[in-house]
Amino acid sequence: MDKIEEVLTRGVEKIYPSKKALEKVLRSGKKIRVYNGIDPTNPNIHLGNAIPIRKLRQFQNLGHKVILLIGDFTARIGDPSDKTAMRRQLTHKEVLKNTKTYKEQVAKILNFDSKNNPPEIRFNSEWLDKLTNKDVIELAACFTVQQMIERDLFQNRLKEKKPIGLHEFLYPFYQGYDSVALDVNLEVGGREQTFNMLAGRTLMKIYKNKEKFVLTNPWLPGTDGRKMSKSWGNVINITDKPEEMFGKLMSITDEVIEIYFKLCTNIPIKEIRKIIIQINSGKLNPMEAKKWLAREVVSLYHSPKQAQKTQEEFEKVFQKRKLPSKIPVAPKAVKAGEWSISKLVTSSGGTASIAEAKRLIKQGGLEFEGKKIQDCQLKVSVKGGEILKIGKRKILKLKTK
Repeated sequence: MDKIEEVLTRGVEKIYPSKKALEKVLRSGKKIRVYNGIDPTNPNIHLGNAIPIRKLRQFQNLGHKVILLIGDFTARIGDPSDKTAMRRQLTHKEVLKNTKTYKEQVAKILNFDSKNNPPEIRFNSEWLDKLTNKDVIELAACFTVQQMIERDLFQNRLKEKKPIGLHEFLYPFYQGYDSVALDVNLEVGGREQTFNMLAGRTLMKIYKNKEKFVLTNPWLPGTDGRKMSKSWGNVINITDKPEEMFGKLMSITDEVIEIYFKLCTNIPIKEIRKIIIQINSGKLNPMEAKKWLAREVVSLYHSPKQAQKTQEEFEKVFQKRKLPSKIPVAPKAVKAGEWSISKLVTSSGGTASIAEAKRLIKQGGLEFEGKKIQDCQLKVSVKGGEILKIGKRKILKLKTK
């Protein structure tokens, strides 16, 4: 597979108007302008967000101009795509606070040190804040109410009698106008963004009389199997500490191992196929495959040395059932003496509430000094230094006042 074929197939769900048309442009030697927009509703970029950014890096490596657009204006509207209810509207101050470390995070993927072809970071408030009422009316006239209301997300809300904000209809054509302002040839994004990206394709024809390609990526399952989303808290952030990243990757289901290898690593597709064949034939244990996956991902966002160290620590703690080399101290100090185990876990900061602690105990997810706790009312004696294991990955050392 050559580099152009790979950029048009790996991690690609669909290309508009067609893969053949975009391939013809790329093979002509023409250098194009490519962008991906990121919605700054959260300060962390997760592995799902990273998929289109990784695609930008592939285009950058081929010598094309890549732009990461931060939607600091559109985030104040709230993208309705893939949402079952209206989003809370953010202030510009909140949005800018979320973007504070974006360049530092994205630098783990894009090459900002390139002298000949560095990426650009732009904010869409640069042009959207300047649009007049006349401009907005002209933009709105390019679309119909039927186009907007026929979207599945709005139809579902109508059936469930959930409100649809009039401002939500504005989102697609504001995002679409980004393509016009940036004068791009291609937009890359998740498949849930297809409607918004195609709106940009429409506006490029109207405003620039120019073809704009759209490349969609498949969505990445989160740690609970649903689409990875900040809203659902099932994310693996690229800023997660190595041990946290490794542990989360080990918790994914066996069914999604292949898509994680394809979308989150640089392992060649040919090698990934071999891995999956070995898993299906029983020659490779899925746990070993996940350790391989976790090592690859941690290497990308931290270092190979850190990945190896993290794997060894994971095997020590979770397979050999030994205590980790470094055990974090509990967030809150407690008084020495006798405690109800449920109250102790909460008072030390291990859980947010006694109800959560009791739920963990009933599910067999709490250990005190290496013993699984089965009684929510159990009394334990605390002197300081005792070890709590909370859930699958949290281990804390108690401190006393």
